[in-house]
This record gives sequence, structure tokens and C-alpha cells, in this order.
Amino acid sequence: MTDEIPEITADRPESPIRTTGTDHITLIGSNEADTIEYYRDVLGMPLVLRQPNLDDPNSTHLFFDTGDGRIITFFVGEDRQSNPAPLRHQIGSVHHLSFSIAPERFAETREALEEHGYGYNEFDRGIFHSLYTRDNNGLTIELATDKFDIPDDRRGEVLATTQRIREADGSEFAEEPHMEAALEELGLPVDKHELPDAPTGAGV
Repeated sequence: MTDEIPEITADRPESPIRTTGTDHITLIGSNEADTIEYYRDVLGMPLVLRQPNLDDPNSTHLFFDTGDGRIITFFVGEDRQSNPAPLRHQIGSVHHLSFSIAPERFAETREALEEHGYGYNEFDRGIFHSLYTRDNNGLTIELATDKFDIPDDRRGEVLATTQRIREADGSEFAEEPHMEAALEELGLPVDKHELPDAPTGAGV
């Protein structure tokens, strides 16, 4: 262990392993019907694969496409009841999952949550805008949209540049002008989306 502050950079570290992206994330779900209702019917993720859990054939493995080919999966069982009470966090637990939504559908997404009986909190996070809600098992779900168009293959570079500009500015967290300056420095278009006003702050 070292007290040295880690360098913020989009450059690959010198490490023996290099990941190429997120293949999938697997969670322990409740039952199949409730899981499909929330992730497919409310969030709009296609159910692309359903099969036995190969490590435990007494449960079922559900695969959902989150929207860009990246997958989230659930181990579910018919004897499990959903429990929407907030989860207790501990070291190693999942705090929340964040999914991207299109900026032009932000208001529509908020209305859909209300129509389906899911509460939410809305925050302006400086460089992105988020709705926080909970799934059928109390897991916090963030539905986030960027304030600016950021090419997927340049995202790390844009964020690392934003970080450097933020630090030089002495700001506590990244804000719109920092990202705007980062995009300009990197020669990328500065296309800002129109989003509703929301409180700036912490909490979910």
C-alpha cells in the first residue's frame, strides 16, 4: 500500500492483464416474473437468453441486453420473493447500477417510472443528469444521461481531461465548463443537450 495519489489518465497502465470491455454483470435476482417485468417491461431491456444456471440447475439464468450489446444477467428461482426494501451495503456489495438513457427521452423516462409506481430522485451531477430509483429487490438503479455528446471510444480520454481541468480550477467536482473545455481541447464537438433543471447535490 502507498499513500501516493493515483494518476488520473486514460492511458493503459503497465499491467499483466488488459481487459477489453464489460462482458456481463450477474446479480442474484428473486423470481423470473418480477425480474422480467422490471428489466424488460419497465426499463426496456430485451430478454436475449434464458437457460438453467450451469452452476446450479435449480435456478434459471436470465440475460438482458442493456441497450448496446452489453449484458446484465440474473440468477432467479421461483421460490424467491421480491423485496423492494433498500439493500444494506457492506464492503464488496453492489451500491448501484447505472444505465444510460437518451437525453431526449429523459422526461419520458421520468414519467414512465411514475406510471409504473416507482419513486425516484433526480439530480444534476455537474457533467451528467441522473434519475435514481430502485428495482424490485431494492437495488438502486441510476438512469443517467450525459450533458454533452461523448464518443464511446473517447469517453475515458474526455473524463481524464475533464479531471485535469477540474483540479486546475480548484473545483470540488466536475462541472459543465470543465467538460466543455475538455471537449474543446481534444478537438471534439461541444454539443450540449437540453435537460430539465434539477437539484445539484448528493444522495439517492
